[in-house]
Amino acid sequence: MELNATYTSFVALGDSFTEGMSDGLPDGSYRGWADLLAGRLAARAPGFRYANLAVRGKLIGQIVDEQVDMAVAMRADVVTLVGGLNDTLRPKCDMGRVRGLLEEAAGKLAPMCGQLVLMRSPGRSGPVMERFRPRMEELFSIIDELAARHGALVVGLYGAPALGDPRMWHVDRLHLTGEGHRRVAEAVWQTLGLEAEDDWRAVLPPGVPPGWARRRGSDLRFAREHLMPWIGRRLTGRSSGDGRPAKRPELLPYDTPLP
Repeated sequence: MELNATYTSFVALGDSFTEGMSDGLPDGSYRGWADLLAGRLAARAPGFRYANLAVRGKLIGQIVDEQVDMAVAMRADVVTLVGGLNDTLRPKCDMGRVRGLLEEAAGKLAPMCGQLVLMRSPGRSGPVMERFRPRMEELFSIIDELAARHGALVVGLYGAPALGDPRMWHVDRLHLTGEGHRRVAEAVWQTLGLEAEDDWRAVLPPGVPPGWARRRGSDLRFAREHLMPWIGRRLTGRSSGDGRPAKRPELLPYDTPLP
């Protein structure tokens, strides 16, 4: 990897984490870490092109079926693949199948792009994280193996105290806030060998812990507005991304307006 290399194109694959769901902008759109990274890369390379194929709720099999071949055809300088985490959060998960699909994806992408980037995703601290930790750690072990085999870079976000802080997470407790996405963009930027802008690992200053009543109220709102709908989708086999297109399905100049 060339230090401070100039990248002229970037394609992002994945689920809601890469689509960029967070607090949202006034127009209802989202600006996630991939969008932020693309903006910074575009500032260094005239004519820079960017595609974001990620769609919320996608499992790794859907990412392979719907996104990988499209990304292969684009032959971008940088391709990020972040997937498999939604699989680990399902009641039943065949990790052998997840491994096979990730191997298929990496095997197709690595030879056809300048640099493949994989990721050990961050996790919010709390009981939900602990329940799924063994599967997540198995997933990240698979990612490390694939990176070594295919010459991919790995962005190591998992276990970073700053990104485990609940204040970095949206009220749905599944998606990062704008500040969380900014830090992920900085982490990918540095992993690509580009000069650091700041320390994405820096922990937030201590805050005032919320009182019991506020915590209980927050838990009830979370259960009503986010947890129960999420469980309902799992039980009925639906996904928040069903029928939803990617927001940047073509590799176009970064400043091209979205449809």
